[in-house]
Amino acid sequence: MNHEKAILLVEDDIVDMMSVKRALKDLQVTNPLFHVENGEEALEFLRNPANVRPAIILLDLNMPRMNGHEFLAVVKKDEDLKKIPVIVLTTSRGEMDKVQSFEQGVAGYMIKPVDYQQFVEVMRTIRLYWTLSELPG
Repeated sequence: MNHEKAILLVEDDIVDMMSVKRALKDLQVTNPLFHVENGEEALEFLRNPANVRPAIILLDLNMPRMNGHEFLAVVKKDEDLKKIPVIVLTTSRGEMDKVQSFEQGVAGYMIKPVDYQQFVEVMRTIRLYWTLSELPG
């Protein structure tokens, strides 16, 4: 991954957040990682001009205050934010969650495995996708 491209992780579960950090470290991803705990905090982060603009957002769906779908509904209608690729990283296997996420414009939908090694493989897949994708400037 490009060292200048930041990652925004929107995740309320501390164990999942630590797993993402550990997996990125194990995969030698050195991009800056910023973490917020819900959609409201993510919007505040993204709309603050003092913050770095992330090149990708890793989004949990099930969060308090503003869940992932509510966040996507706002972000994907915002001309300034809608081009940031969002990958859903969730425990939800629900077909409606998948359908709604893609209808809302996500770049991918990944299920968080319980097993750490499988989790690393999911993060490796995200890294590969992100590395090979041509993102708008």
